[in-house]
Amino acid sequence: MNLVVNGDAESGPGGSAEPVTEVVGWEVREGAPALVPYALGGGYPGPADPGPAARGSRFFSGGSSLRTVLVQDIALPERGRTGRRAVDAGQVRYTLAGWLGGYAGQEDGARLSVEFRDARGTPVALSVLGPVTAAERSSRTALVERTATAAVPPGARSARVLLVLTRAGGTSNDGYADALSLTLATGGLA
Repeated sequence: MNLVVNGDAESGPGGSAEPVTEVVGWEVREGAPALVPYALGGGYPGPADPGPAARGSRFFSGGSSLRTVLVQDIALPERGRTGRRAVDAGQVRYTLAGWLGGYAGQEDGARLSVEFRDARGTPVALSVLGPVTAAERSSRTALVERTATAAVPPGARSARVLLVLTRAGGTSNDGYADALSLTLATGGLA
């Protein structure tokens, strides 16, 4: 089960290249994101461009801000197979995943991270994905899948997911992201 709420940019206001002030499930910490439809055209990623196979109708964009930051704080399960007892025994792994990209040869980009925190809110582990460079996208408009899997650190009680979209040049922040997820599982740990 994906612990990230609205990791696909499908819920709430948006549906154009115009920035929004609120994003369902996320706190907008900096800048103003846009929830852009794949059908918009005009150089934005479209249905035929590289990206998630099961994409919805929209993706995250940095809007017109130099830097756009979205945050989501997630309480980890207290009970069950991936609950506190299993976490503290080192039996739970996480997978952070997202499709990150940008526009053509520009270096605007998206970075997705998860920071696990203990009961006092102290960071105990960090995992970062991206940004995907223009060279990694073959200088074309695209979203590229990035994933990281590791053990949830013992003592972790929450996870802070952070999406940072950064403009390196031009007038639009063409850092793009879609299909963002954080999942927990047991077994298969080295």
